[in-house]
Amino acid sequence: MGYRLKGISILCSVLCILQIQAQELLNYPLDTVNGEEVYRYQVEKSIGLYRVGVNFNVPQSEIVRLNPQLRERGLHYGEILLIPTHRPVVIETQPQVVETVITETKVLPAPALKDTAVTISAEVPAVSGDSIVIADTLAVTQDARRVMELALMLPFESQQTKRSGNAERMMEVYQGALLALRDLQNDSTLYRLRVYDSERSERRVQALCDSTELDHVQAIMGLVYPIQIERMAAWCTTHQVPLLLPFSDDIDLSSHPQVLQFNSTDEQEADSLCAWIKQQGDSMHCVFVEVRDADLSGSIRTLRKRMSAHGINYSALPLRDLLNDSAAYALDNEKENLIILHSDRYQQARVVLPHIASLRHVGHKVRIVSQYAWQKENIELPQVYTSVFTADANREAYDALWSQAYVSDHVSENPRYDLLGYDLMRALVAWLNGEKEMNGLQSNIRWNQVNNGGWQNACVKVIAY
Repeated sequence: MGYRLKGISILCSVLCILQIQAQELLNYPLDTVNGEEVYRYQVEKSIGLYRVGVNFNVPQSEIVRLNPQLRERGLHYGEILLIPTHRPVVIETQPQVVETVITETKVLPAPALKDTAVTISAEVPAVSGDSIVIADTLAVTQDARRVMELALMLPFESQQTKRSGNAERMMEVYQGALLALRDLQNDSTLYRLRVYDSERSERRVQALCDSTELDHVQAIMGLVYPIQIERMAAWCTTHQVPLLLPFSDDIDLSSHPQVLQFNSTDEQEADSLCAWIKQQGDSMHCVFVEVRDADLSGSIRTLRKRMSAHGINYSALPLRDLLNDSAAYALDNEKENLIILHSDRYQQARVVLPHIASLRHVGHKVRIVSQYAWQKENIELPQVYTSVFTADANREAYDALWSQAYVSDHVSENPRYDLLGYDLMRALVAWLNGEKEMNGLQSNIRWNQVNNGGWQNACVKVIAY
């Protein structure tokens, strides 16, 4: 229920022999095999070769060509298939740095910062080659005694003909990070921020790791996709460089001692929610919407186990009874009923929400356990959820700085991606200075070590209304 970025939908233009058409780049890891770009797809349950071909819009013969083992034994659940993308492969080059000196106000994302020497990119350029595209430097003075080299790696989609909305959010993370360094500037430190478009490609990360580009970097923030994170985390362990992950929440921290994971785990969120429920005493009655165990989302399954471990009683409401509007028998007329749905994904749970709302309309006290992102759905039910966004700070000074630095306003989202970049960049610098706690504008961070490995943000807040 924390802050997650599960997937980014990217559109690219592909030149065909007869026409130019828009082709969606699907949310699977990319690789290059014998000079051909391919997806790495893990076969799901109850899916056949025909359905795989339909899902990827690829003839079955093309899939068999790249996976000749299918001729002998057919398709097996869990195996990795290579699926052609039919996109031209860009030859890998040594990562390059493109710099633009800014001396006056520019459009996003270049901030106009007074009395500060700034060397940053005016925009995320589309640079030829499968290499890194931006470098930024933010400094108070050119003769600063201490230099802090940092890197930011996010999927800006700079080489796509049409960028998704998530790419704009990544840009706001970048801009917030720049403002954080502006606020941290002092007479003894020069901050040098290198910004890389990681897109969705493992090859980009591999090229960086194989080059000398990051040799002097002291800390890295960013990356979204597990295959990229695993590769960069291994490099960071070898080079003793901390890697702060803004979005991922399922990395094995015990085997990655240099990783700092901002998002809370399912266990953290469940324990926080259990503690809140126990604080309510006898005024709360918990009700699970009961479905097949296989249909429960992982986070809801974890919550149910943790509630049992915490000695929290709950009753079960069969899904069919809820959908038949015969759920009143499972509620407590004297208490507030906290209804826990079978999934933490809105699209999977939305069908039952009108039926829960109808219980409230006839006088029952009802709340639901939901996810932070559900706020945007205008649900007519009071919700309870856990969040890594814990701070309630006054942001007037920050917003004034933003207005001074950028031409356009930030996107009015809750949570705000610019504040995420601002808080996490400050937390990364604090970590390098030996500080394991930080109060931010949107998020408070307290790093706890996991099994002598990596570090987990322990600040989780229960929000109820």
